[in-house]
Amino acid sequence: MKRDNNFDALRLVAAATVVFSHSFFIAEGSEAHEPLILLTGRQSILGLAGVFVFFAISGFLVTESFENSASPFAYLAKRALRIFPGLFAVLLVSAFAIAPAVTTLPLADYLRRPQLYGYVVGNTLLNLTIHELPGTLFVDNPVGLEINGSLWTLRYEFMMYLMVMLLGMLRLLRPGVMAALLVLGLACLRWHALSFLGTWGWLLGFFAIGMLLYTLRDRGIFDGRIALAALAGLVLSVPLRQFIELFPLFGGYLAIYLAVDRRLPVLPAARFGDLSYGIYLYGWPVAALVMHWSGGKASWWQLFLISLPLAALAAFLSWHLVEAPMLRLKPRRPPAALSAPAAPAPALRRPDRLPRRESR
Repeated sequence: MKRDNNFDALRLVAAATVVFSHSFFIAEGSEAHEPLILLTGRQSILGLAGVFVFFAISGFLVTESFENSASPFAYLAKRALRIFPGLFAVLLVSAFAIAPAVTTLPLADYLRRPQLYGYVVGNTLLNLTIHELPGTLFVDNPVGLEINGSLWTLRYEFMMYLMVMLLGMLRLLRPGVMAALLVLGLACLRWHALSFLGTWGWLLGFFAIGMLLYTLRDRGIFDGRIALAALAGLVLSVPLRQFIELFPLFGGYLAIYLAVDRRLPVLPAARFGDLSYGIYLYGWPVAALVMHWSGGKASWWQLFLISLPLAALAAFLSWHLVEAPMLRLKPRRPPAALSAPAAPAPALRRPDRLPRRESR
C-alpha cells in the first residue's frame, strides 16, 4: 500500500493526547486541571478529542478495508487480527507482570484469585465488567484501582467494524446512508431521548464522518477553504458550548483533511512500526506503575514525560513481537486470473489507497 498520507502521524498524536490526559487522572484523581477541560469550560479533555480523531480515521479506513477485502469473512479476519492480539498481550502483561509488582497479596494468593482470569478473558471478549485486579492499588485516589482506563473504547470500535461489514454485505456503503448515520450520531450527542443507543450511539457520529468522507473522496470534498471553515466552526463550538456535539462535523473533517492533503509533508511516523495502538493500550498501565513507583508523589507533567516514552517502548515491542507477526496472517486478495488481452476499458477514476492500522 502507498503511504503518501499522514494517518500514522495523526494516530500517534491522538495516542499521545490520551496518555497526556490520563496523566492528570492518575496523578490527581480527576481531570479538573487538564488544559482542554479548562479551555472549553469543562466540555472535553484533550484525550477524549484524541479518541474522536481515532474514530474518524477508523471510519474512513475501515470502510476502505471492507471494499478492498475479498469477502466479508476476510474483512472480519483482518479486523480481528488487528485488534485482539495486541489487546490480549496487554491484558497478560497487566495481569501477570504489572499488577503482581503492585499487589499487596502474596503472589500465590494473587494467582489463585478468579478475578485475575476473569479480567483477562472478559476484557479479551470486550466485556469490561472487571477493570481492577486483586490487592492492586496504584495510588490512593479515585482512579487508583483502575488497571487500564483506555480499554473502554475497544468494544465500540469493534461494534463499528461489524456495522461496516453488515452495511457492506447489504451494499449500503453509499453516501446517503453514511450521511444518515452521521445525522443519527449527531442526534445521539444532542438529545437524551436517544440515550437508549448507549455509548455506541454517542460515538457513532465520530465514526460515521470518516465513512462519509471515504465515500465522497473523489468528489472534491477535501478543499482548503472547507478546512478553514471547519477550523472556524470548531473554534466557535467552544463558546457555543457545543464542542463535543459539533466535533464530528468539524474536528472529524479536519482530521481526515490533514491526513490526505498532498500539500503537507508526509511525516515518517511509522518508521519504527505502527505504534499508536500500542501506546494507547499501554499508556495507562505504564503511567499507573510509574505513579506507584513514585510513591504517589509524581506530578502530572512528570508522569507524562516519563510514561510516554515507556509506553512507546512497550508499543514498539508489542508491534514487532505480537501485532505485526499476527497481521502477516491476514487474508490476501487473490491475484486476478490471467486472461487473453481484451479491448481497452474506459478510464476509471482510481481512489488513492490510504493505509492505516485500524484502531483506536
